[in-house]
Amino acid sequence: MFRCGTIAIVGRPNMGKSTLLNALVGQKISITSRKAQTTRHRILGVQNREAAQFIFIDTPGFQTRLMNTLNKALNRTVTTALQDVNVACYVVEAGYFGDDDKKVLRLLPNDLPVVLVLNKLDLFNSRFQTPSERDQALLNFMKEMSQPWSVLGGHEDQGQCEFAEIVPMSAKSPGDIVRLLDVLEGYLPEAEAVYDVDTVTDRSERFLAAEILREKVFRFTGEELPYTSTVVIDQFKMDGKMRRIAATILVDRDSHKAMIIGQKGERLKKISTDARIDMEKLFDGKVFLETWVKVKRGWADDRAELRAQGLE
Repeated sequence: MFRCGTIAIVGRPNMGKSTLLNALVGQKISITSRKAQTTRHRILGVQNREAAQFIFIDTPGFQTRLMNTLNKALNRTVTTALQDVNVACYVVEAGYFGDDDKKVLRLLPNDLPVVLVLNKLDLFNSRFQTPSERDQALLNFMKEMSQPWSVLGGHEDQGQCEFAEIVPMSAKSPGDIVRLLDVLEGYLPEAEAVYDVDTVTDRSERFLAAEILREKVFRFTGEELPYTSTVVIDQFKMDGKMRRIAATILVDRDSHKAMIIGQKGERLKKISTDARIDMEKLFDGKVFLETWVKVKRGWADDRAELRAQGLE
């Protein structure tokens, strides 16, 4: 008996969803950052076992505050992903369930099995002096989260819906990842594999190159730069075994451009170098990367620009 199905990974921003996807797939295909809303596209990743194929869909963190055109488009990506999957992983931080988490809970379909992932268990554990205190606190939180969704803050029409499973874990723990896969496998339908055994993602190298560069922009600018910056690949071509990539980093203001370039261009150089190294690891080949920074005011509210980037 072979099982194959799709699993949506959902939650509010900064819950470690992309880190979890990378761990589940066993390879980095979705970018990570401490900055909220790093993921903007629906990222598909594939994991294969002897008797099962898991097709994971990483979604943007559901935005509940700043509602510009970009964020509205990202939220539609989340709700669309939930309409066509076999099971959902709803990721929250172990020990915390706030108002923003409740807003995501209200999106969950009544007829979909939902596995509640209590992520960042390592961070949760660090808050306690003794193992007994930690275990009791975790047990109490799991009991709380075992209540019907309507009690937890969901919609009234979600009635007596409850989580199919509750899995406390850390995405950094290989043992926890195996345990989560074991749980999810039981919810996949009997079906033939959709993708070849060597497939890791359905995203193109061009897309992955843009995502890697965008990750480095966030990593090297920290909280200085608003997340309304993006990357456009102007050229991606093979030159023998070398990939020649030309990319533009789009920002909203002149001051943001200066942040990325840095003094005498040093920050942009570091961003580009780190991005090139990661691209070469992922593509298993040499990369020649040219990077520019361009100001395009209001791009996050420009529907035409969002459509060009596959976000609208």
